[in-house]
Amino acid sequence: MKGKVIVITGASSGIGEATAMLLADRGAQVVLGARRLDRLEALANRIVKTGGKVAYAAADVRRSEDLSSLVQLAREKFGKLDVLVNNAGIMPISPLDDLRVEEWEAMIDINIKGVLYGIAAALPIFRGQGSGHFINIASTAAYRILPNMSVYAATKLAVRAISEGLRQEAGDKLRVTIISPGFTRTPGSTRTDVLEAIKDQEMKAKLEAYQNIGLSPYSIASAIAFAIEQPNAVDVSEVVVRPTAQG
Repeated sequence: MKGKVIVITGASSGIGEATAMLLADRGAQVVLGARRLDRLEALANRIVKTGGKVAYAAADVRRSEDLSSLVQLAREKFGKLDVLVNNAGIMPISPLDDLRVEEWEAMIDINIKGVLYGIAAALPIFRGQGSGHFINIASTAAYRILPNMSVYAATKLAVRAISEGLRQEAGDKLRVTIISPGFTRTPGSTRTDVLEAIKDQEMKAKLEAYQNIGLSPYSIASAIAFAIEQPNAVDVSEVVVRPTAQG
């Protein structure tokens, strides 16, 4: 881990924030992107105070140019790019009968296109270097389709499909890992940022009931670190992490 340059999207909270803290603590140089610049600045200050190396920039994964700028920032600041963690995602679940078309489109734009834009930004750099590692965050929803989660599950199935195709095309110099978390909570809070995005009150109430069994984001960060820390010839292609109490 020490000395690796790692870009993380959706880094201002939850899994992204925990991953940034953990990887920086293990010696990585982290480059953080998210829409909320104030949160990024606060996180970067925490990393610096603990002796870590960090850069950050506002980045909206719905804009391909923002992803390109973020990976270029990594190269300008630290001279290379070793890992891209495509973490940004949203989960405004609801019954299809609600016809929340704008929310469907937002999930497609962030959960699918955001990953593709990250790949487009980093892949030429990885090819030029002859090394690189994509870590794409999917979900257990990509393995078990439940009512009211069909669009979200479809976006995460797409992440798995894109990642597996990329792995097969990547050759022996690049690595591709899919991390699929189960229900994950935010430490010190009874409500996650994900829940705040859910407008359907019945769905929100059901997910809030899972708060007491949800994983810590650091559990997912540890899985990400595990994949990164393997020898270069080892490609951890897929990791599923669930709370023991989740069906």
